[in-house]
Amino acid sequence: MTSEAAPRLITIGETMTLLTPASAEPLGTATDFRLDAGGAESNLASHLSHLGVRAAWVSAVGDDALGERLRATISARGVDTRWVTSDAEAPTGVYFKDPGDGVLYYRRSSAASRMGPETVRDVPLEASEIVHLTGITPALSPSCSDLVNSVVERVAASSATLSFDVNHRAALWPRGAASPTLRSLANRADIVFVGLDEAHTLWGTETADDVRAILPEPERLVVKDGEIGATEFYRADGTDERVFVATTPADVVEAVGAGDAFAAGYLAAALRGEAASDRLAAGHARARLVLQSTSDFIIEVEELIIDPDKQKG
Repeated sequence: MTSEAAPRLITIGETMTLLTPASAEPLGTATDFRLDAGGAESNLASHLSHLGVRAAWVSAVGDDALGERLRATISARGVDTRWVTSDAEAPTGVYFKDPGDGVLYYRRSSAASRMGPETVRDVPLEASEIVHLTGITPALSPSCSDLVNSVVERVAASSATLSFDVNHRAALWPRGAASPTLRSLANRADIVFVGLDEAHTLWGTETADDVRAILPEPERLVVKDGEIGATEFYRADGTDERVFVATTPADVVEAVGAGDAFAAGYLAAALRGEAASDRLAAGHARARLVLQSTSDFIIEVEELIIDPDKQKG
């Protein structure tokens, strides 16, 4: 990204080199693979950039060919990567997508896991409209947990809005640590995204209303229920309002990455000042694209024509 204009949204987190079968085949039998970039935060920034929102991704990569490729790939999508640093002493993380059976991570001791509060020391978080974090980052290392807490505190003391996607990854957390940590972080955010299934795993909740009872603090809480739909709780005139929008039907090829796309569609609509039902519909529309592909980021030809009115400001 060549423009030095201040980003409207800044997101911080790890992106890894992603190897995925070119078609929806199991990892064990596929012979044709695609090399790509995969990470919740850069996925979100990529979708937002495509939707006309100035977005920046902050991270660390290894001082290696994969790190250079990641930075170039994300930058080519229009994302501001000026605050992505290279670490000569740690590698770029890698993961494999196994369609229909999750993913395999190789990220321990990666460059991004060495991030800390100093990573964002010179990043103008307070000048952005939205700062976005996920529950993946605090699980990567103690220094990354410190980074997240530092960002939360800085944003709370500013006029920026803190967006948080719970994004529970059980394999990254010590036993018993995820539930209280993610609940605390979510309750310190202004906008929260959480899947009903992960909320059940973390806190034993059964319904969207149960999740709201666990997370009463966020100004806006979005509870996603897979192929059923999404519910948003939001405050208006001092009262808690609730709206539900059904999921747009789709032939699902691979679900990984759809949550990032949903959050991006939602946040783009929020930045346009749209109502809750329209925010949720925009999230569903963006997620539907990713659900129909093995890639975490995909665009359709007809989407390349963006309404110029939506790019103002």
